[in-house]
Amino acid sequence: MDLSKIKMVVTDMDGTLLNSKHEVSDRFFELHQNLKDKGIQFVAASGRQYNSIIDKLSPIKNDIIVIAENGGFVMQQNKELLSTPLPSSIKNNILNLIDTMKDVHPVLCTKNKAYLLNSSKEFAQKLKEFYSAYEMLEDLKDYKGEVLKVAIYHFESSEHYIYPHVRHLEENIKVKVSGQNWLDLSDFNAHKGHALKKVQELYHILPEETMVFGDYNNDLEMLAMSKYSFAMANAHKNVKETANYRTESNDNFGVERILEKLIRS
Repeated sequence: MDLSKIKMVVTDMDGTLLNSKHEVSDRFFELHQNLKDKGIQFVAASGRQYNSIIDKLSPIKNDIIVIAENGGFVMQQNKELLSTPLPSSIKNNILNLIDTMKDVHPVLCTKNKAYLLNSSKEFAQKLKEFYSAYEMLEDLKDYKGEVLKVAIYHFESSEHYIYPHVRHLEENIKVKVSGQNWLDLSDFNAHKGHALKKVQELYHILPEETMVFGDYNNDLEMLAMSKYSFAMANAHKNVKETANYRTESNDNFGVERILEKLIRS
């Protein structure tokens, strides 16, 4: 595995760069300085809100590119590189469908804030980890602004209790199980693969010059954009089948171990 030509490192956040306590290690921040010194661009790619990603990576926020909302929103410092909103005509149809489902919590995700129902107060405590800026509404259909995606949360399993109810929407929009508890509905092109391709084109970086880490189904498209794609030991089976390489778990410094090899190369 020749890593000497790598010019860009891209990593998912939850289950990948973040440990089980949703923490970024001091070890990573030290390694990032080495990457920066070598001219290697770092990209954080997550289903999280932009503000939440920046909070986690605050010490290096001015040096990185952020792919937020599963690829629906891309920022570098204060410059917007890409925005792919959900077609406005679809939003309320999705919300009407969600109204027929039990024990789920929908979230409207926008560039700067998330919106959830007043009835989801218990869920709001969980949401704070992923969305640092949010507002509660009586009815999400009352929100008239641009929406990047509709995220749906289930306390047990999004794959088992949400996906079967929305899989028929895949003909018209992107339906993505993005975590154990999350499922996201967005525009067809609002995914990490499309966003990463745009970033690669902007920086004139090839797949063989790109290293990508991921753990869940919302990482599949961006893993395909890299020759050096790594599945975490804790990854979903689909990710392990897609990635070209494997590394240790997020709790065992899986990303950091490979970055150390990259720096030595």
